[in-house]
Amino acid sequence: MATIKDIAKEVGCSISTVSRVLNNDPTLSVGEETRTRIFEVAEEVGYRKKTLKTLVKNIAFLYWLTDNEELEDVYFQTMRVEIEKKARENNIELTTYKLEGGIEKIPFDIDGFIAVGSFMNRELEYLRELTTHGVFIDSTPDPAYYDSVRPDLAQITRQAIDVLVEQGHKKIGFIGGTYHNLDTDAEEMDGRERAFRQAMEERQLLREDFIFCRKGFSVDNGYYLMNQAVEQLGEELPTAFYVAADPIAVGCLQVLNEQQIEIPKRVSLISVNDTSISKYVSPPLTTFHIDLEEICQNAIQLLLERILKKRKVVKTVYIGAELITRKSTL
Repeated sequence: MATIKDIAKEVGCSISTVSRVLNNDPTLSVGEETRTRIFEVAEEVGYRKKTLKTLVKNIAFLYWLTDNEELEDVYFQTMRVEIEKKARENNIELTTYKLEGGIEKIPFDIDGFIAVGSFMNRELEYLRELTTHGVFIDSTPDPAYYDSVRPDLAQITRQAIDVLVEQGHKKIGFIGGTYHNLDTDAEEMDGRERAFRQAMEERQLLREDFIFCRKGFSVDNGYYLMNQAVEQLGEELPTAFYVAADPIAVGCLQVLNEQQIEIPKRVSLISVNDTSISKYVSPPLTTFHIDLEEICQNAIQLLLERILKKRKVVKTVYIGAELITRKSTL
């Protein structure tokens, strides 16, 4: 089994220096060439191969959300915290850049980036000038150039409909938000709505008057849209709704409770995200648990593959979700 002494002999430096480099001692002053060589030799000889983690510097975390977007959706708050945690665990020096600072604030000497949020074409072009090592979380804006990891929302949507149909529902509605195209400044159809339409059309159950969408994935938007559904449909209100995200579903529940529409006896709800509030609302939400820890770990691994293992091929990774059944469905 290889030892620190073997590495020191191969590199031509002291055992103490090798030990401090491998343990990422921040007080050690050593040349970058020597540091890199120590890690290379340690990898070659298999020293502590399962636990050795190379220090990865100059990684940008692009948190491209407005303060309001983050406040409205705990999903992104949790994602940010998880990425920062995974970076520390994997010995990655992460510097956060936010939307309000602008894309030009990101320096030219970065070695890679992890990005969350929506990006304009000009911002993607700027990133291509900086590095080929980038991973987007929750979206795939540049699949020919950068990696991405995201929940498989199309499969989640199909599974939600399968569950509702198996429970005997035929009148199934959709309540959700829209995707804002920053380049055109227009609202476009979100992937969950697109998947819902396709799956319902395949079953010959699609009804346009059962679909309610508006900009935003907030509680207020859910409240507004469910009010619209109740007012417009009356007795024709669907017996079930697939809701695009938990915050929207919370607003939907408020309206149904105020209108004394029994859940799930009259209307069932299935949502997405399994945020912490979903089990405390009345009734508790049936929702798909998206494993943000798994998503963020995959993002970190994709980045390390590009930087350390020199992978060239671009990857897009879709992560499944677990349905957590609670009292908002039969």
